[in-house]
Amino acid sequence: MENKELVTRLSESIKTTSNIPKTLFKEMGVKRGLRNEDHSGVLAGLTRVGDVVGYERNEDGSLKPVPGRLYYRGINVEDLVRGIQKDDRLGFEETAFLLLSGSLPNKDELESFRSYMMHTMPLAHNATMNILSLQGKNIMNILARSVLELYIYDEDPDNVSKDNLIRQSINLIAKFPTIIAYAYNVLRHNQQARSLHVRHPDETKSVAENFLFMMKGHNNYTELDIKILDLALILHADHGGGNNSTFSVRVTSSTETDTYSSIAAGIGSLKGPLHGGANVKVTAQHDDMKKNISDWEDVDEVDAYLTKILNKEAFDKSGLIYGIGHAVYRLSDPRAGLLKEMARDLAKEKGLEKEFALMELIEERALEMFYKFKGPEAAKTCINVDFYSGFVYKSIGLPEEVFSPLFAMARIVGWTAHRIEELNFSSKRIIRPAYKNVREQQEFVPMEKR
Repeated sequence: MENKELVTRLSESIKTTSNIPKTLFKEMGVKRGLRNEDHSGVLAGLTRVGDVVGYERNEDGSLKPVPGRLYYRGINVEDLVRGIQKDDRLGFEETAFLLLSGSLPNKDELESFRSYMMHTMPLAHNATMNILSLQGKNIMNILARSVLELYIYDEDPDNVSKDNLIRQSINLIAKFPTIIAYAYNVLRHNQQARSLHVRHPDETKSVAENFLFMMKGHNNYTELDIKILDLALILHADHGGGNNSTFSVRVTSSTETDTYSSIAAGIGSLKGPLHGGANVKVTAQHDDMKKNISDWEDVDEVDAYLTKILNKEAFDKSGLIYGIGHAVYRLSDPRAGLLKEMARDLAKEKGLEKEFALMELIEERALEMFYKFKGPEAAKTCINVDFYSGFVYKSIGLPEEVFSPLFAMARIVGWTAHRIEELNFSSKRIIRPAYKNVREQQEFVPMEKR
């Protein structure tokens, strides 16, 4: 049998062996996708790291949508952001300290933490050279490979004591921006035949500014660019223990595997287009709409094109309006609101007011058209943080290749915080859910009778 024929033979068998009807899940009481019938998540653990609130339960057990709230260690993220903005300073490093420790740092603690991170940001020479040699078009894949390689340079990689976990966590949070920036510059050099720039991080700069510096060089970004990237990092730093990538980190951590293997699992999860790649889809869809809508202020024309999208007649013909809807948030995504505020200022600075006005119109009309198309249930739908994050990254001159890696650059904070918690429960237990086998038994057939 030829290889191609063999592959086809095996592929055809999947149609029957993997075809489990949706109705069977309900009949057997299986929570498909770890979701309840009302689409809420199945409770699989407890955490003190973060909380995502999009609904409350009525007395009869039904869900009541409420304005979205996000908490880091019990602090409302909106309060955290407003406090940082009031002092006109950057806050990602402070957010990292909060999520790792459980409390806000004082000035001395924050400066020591920031100094530790900046000192840890440079890569060892061998690690740098390895990134320069890595081939591939997807930076998430290169990031995962680079994280696994950091195991080699760790003198005590398998130690899961609290002190060692904190050391490894700070090391990873600090090195993610460097790895991603270097990986992109290598990709740019290999794929686009552009000059190769490897800029050493500056210990006097913040994480956000260092990333822009390593990506773009001196004098190629503004103060507002730094502030809005810092805000985006804060807003993406954690999203509770139930999101797919964080759950992947917790599942692998429960086995007491090493930090690098566990974080690589989280990266692999986030890489999926249903999780970390959404803002790329949003940006592509908005670009498509800009090309196909002649008058960006014409409500009827916008409505008509949105209807085409919903009818699977336009863009990628999936029927999805990307950036609309969320698994938990029903009425509002607090991250989207905070990012949108500063995105408006960014649009003015970059001369992109018309593009921003179109996005606001799409936001307004998409929710309306979604309601008309899907019915009353669609009224409990809102834009999510991806709706504006792609616009922000593109406006500050960052390429699409780093959109998902930027998500990882922020979420590494939450991943490490949840890993530390998972490994320090008073009654630890390996995470092992059950699967019900629904394949009937069959007799073994000797080779000569097949």
